[in-house]
Amino acid sequence: MWRLTGFGDEIDPDPVTQLDTLASLGIRHLELRGAWETNVTRLSDAQVDHLRTLLRERRFGVSAIASPIGKIAIGDDFAPHLADFQRVLDLAHHLEAPFVRIFSFFIPAGDNPAIHRDAVLDRLGRLVNVAADRGITLLHENEKGIYGDTPERCHDLLTTIAAPHLRAAWDAANFVQCQVRPFPDGYELLRPEIAYLHVKDARFGSGEVVPAGQGDGALPETIAALHASGFDGFCSLEPHLSVAGAFTGYSGPTRFRQATTAFIDLLQAEGIAWS
Repeated sequence: MWRLTGFGDEIDPDPVTQLDTLASLGIRHLELRGAWETNVTRLSDAQVDHLRTLLRERRFGVSAIASPIGKIAIGDDFAPHLADFQRVLDLAHHLEAPFVRIFSFFIPAGDNPAIHRDAVLDRLGRLVNVAADRGITLLHENEKGIYGDTPERCHDLLTTIAAPHLRAAWDAANFVQCQVRPFPDGYELLRPEIAYLHVKDARFGSGEVVPAGQGDGALPETIAALHASGFDGFCSLEPHLSVAGAFTGYSGPTRFRQATTAFIDLLQAEGIAWS
């Protein structure tokens, strides 16, 4: 059975409103990127404790910490980022989240990504080793502008490091915005690495983000193929229907509902059970 989750800060900055909306849609997990207009890396201990109390009272789980780790330039100082990473892992343990989302560093515009490969692998390898020691699995998201923004480079990173604590979060919209056709080529290359699904779609040319199934991300075909392959993981609603920024996104409660309904319609069309 597939499990639905969602980026709460796509709904509202207030975590109570986040959980209210998710619960009304039958969703019992949260992907935590921010609350009270504060990124996860900057939440205070008191805020984290308050979140944990809310989650336990409402019987919610946290599917992943949607961290910004790896969203710095490859040439930036890595030491402060490692400190933020330790904070994120502490948060994952505190909230019992099995996954932490990461990225593979922004590459300078115009550079051949290949010249930065070794540096990216070194940094990712260090992150994976720390996460493995803490029992946390990292999810690499194929974000536009980072080293791993094409299926080939994602595959290179994941298979070169080849660690059970590093898997792929599949984001069809991000591939479309990189002018990559996600399915079937990208999917067939990366399917063995996919452990998590980010649910948003986009259109070639404009890059406009739209509800699942309304763009060029081949969500219906991807869902059918995932189902046939035995996928049984989290599907995280990240609609970006009102704001799509480099470090955040926003849809609001109404458009988040629309995005969720669109995705559930796709699941029902394939006879996929979800909770």
